Amino acid sequence: MTPKLEGKVALITGSGRGIGRAIALKLASEGARIVVNDLDTEPAEETVRAIRAAGGQAVACVGSVSAPDFAERFVGTAVSEFKGLDIIVNNAGYTWDSVVQKMTDEQWYAMIDVHLTAPFRILRAAQPVIRALSKAETEDGRRVVRKVVNISSVAGLFGNPGQANYSTAKAGIVGMTQTLAKEWGRMNVTVNCVAFGFIQTRLTASTAEATTANIEGREIKVGVNPGLLAMMEQSIPLGRGGTPEEAAGAVYLLCAPESDYVSGQTLMCTGGLTGI
Repeated sequence: MTPKLEGKVALITGSGRGIGRAIALKLASEGARIVVNDLDTEPAEETVRAIRAAGGQAVACVGSVSAPDFAERFVGTAVSEFKGLDIIVNNAGYTWDSVVQKMTDEQWYAMIDVHLTAPFRILRAAQPVIRALSKAETEDGRRVVRKVVNISSVAGLFGNPGQANYSTAKAGIVGMTQTLAKEWGRMNVTVNCVAFGFIQTRLTASTAEATTANIEGREIKVGVNPGLLAMMEQSIPLGRGGTPEEAAGAVYLLCAPESDYVSGQTLMCTGGLTGI
């Protein structure tokens, strides 16, 4: 059986680790050629090696999605390396929490930049490429459906205490998704969103100690107190947080041919949780 994404070219931000890595491996297993991105070289190259070891094709485009020149470089990598562009997954991100009265401008703009401005720039850079490909296909009598999957969160749908910055950005990406679904339909592009609930990654791991991760030169607190984690998982109807592979499965659903007539939608991947 031919893999469902055979020959497709997929760009996935934040795909060196966690959910993004799982998405890259899943799409590659279905035949997609992957442009892997991470802040750091080693995680990006490790994902590339894993894909190639499994018989797939991948290249790395290392750097911060928030950098002003990143979008053009990212899209350019797909075109130069694989001569195409079929799937875009805007996944990169992290949280930097504080109650609103203590939140700094730096915290606010960091979340807006990575979760909202970066996807905007990537999609803006991709539009001329997609338009040209779509026009050529139409003139050739072919119809090729392309996919955009933006990543949101239940925090963007329902809000979450201590996350005014993150929740605002993740709500914004839903609006961007719905708008581009209307703008890009004429180019045979579906634009959808996946809103994750609690997914088990290094940023949400159980830890009794104060733990930080260095993200773009900032020491950001990561991990969840074991007691709080247990309480969170009890609120999930399926009784546990999701795995990165399960999160990747939700994204894949919106990349597969079976979803070619689904656009402008937000799919909740939450284990049954309908609010927070």
